[in-house]
Amino acid sequence: MISSLAPDNITVDDISSVGHNEIQVDVLRLDKIHPVISGNKWFKLRYYLDEAAAQHKKGIVTFGGAWSNHIIATAAACHINGLKSIGIIRGEEPRQLSSTLIHAQELGMQLIFITRDAYQRKEMPPSVESHEYCIVNEGGYGITGAKGASTILDLFDNSYSHYCCAAGTGTMMAGFINHSSVDQKVIGISAMKNNTGFEKMVQALIVNKNKNWKIIHDYHFGGYAKHRPALFSFMNEFYQQTNIPTDFVYTGKLFFAVSDLIDKNYFPAGSRLLLIHSGGLQGNESLAPGSLIF
Repeated sequence: MISSLAPDNITVDDISSVGHNEIQVDVLRLDKIHPVISGNKWFKLRYYLDEAAAQHKKGIVTFGGAWSNHIIATAAACHINGLKSIGIIRGEEPRQLSSTLIHAQELGMQLIFITRDAYQRKEMPPSVESHEYCIVNEGGYGITGAKGASTILDLFDNSYSHYCCAAGTGTMMAGFINHSSVDQKVIGISAMKNNTGFEKMVQALIVNKNKNWKIIHDYHFGGYAKHRPALFSFMNEFYQQTNIPTDFVYTGKLFFAVSDLIDKNYFPAGSRLLLIHSGGLQGNESLAPGSLIF
């Protein structure tokens, strides 16, 4: 079962040297959890997998793009657990599949491509007998995904003043908010541009509304999966300083944002920050060779 992927090799790396004003900065290295089911994906999927098994479903149907971390993680998790997997992929089928989708197919995932309009409406293709599968939203979004993500915070002591994470669907962030105490703050760095409904998406997954959290929308670098030279420069320099690889969609923007916010004295003196490395390094394979030094 998925529980066999116990995260024994996860570490918390101290990178306080990048900060100042007596601020401690640690990184939870979820990217080390598994070579394919990387970062937060194992946690967001764990209870969906339990539901599929308990309800005697054939497997999981889920949604994603050509370089989706969630798609490849779902394919691998289902493969390990002896479940079937179907990926509903955004856009027309290309002549050449991405390395992510090729790997998903190798792990047994059936790929079904639908138009972007149909994907936006999350239409289920007629060929999929949906009642025989557990349907999982893009990125694992939902109460079940947030419940799984909340268990990430069981891995270490609860003495941090701030939890900081990149946010795509907001599922992991909601899990942190549900798990945190009222005197802790959860900060999400949005990977999206002009995502005006993001706060409502996160709010829908929160159990206790009296928690302290904020989504910051200023570090998207042009939008989802967009990038600029300044981002790559930061990621390369950050790797040279810390030996921690990041991805350009999520974690690179997270670490850039926190570094900038520290420089701007956003965090009170004496704060203890835990940054969540949510994995997803396979997405860097979409970049031109030489963009990154790792």
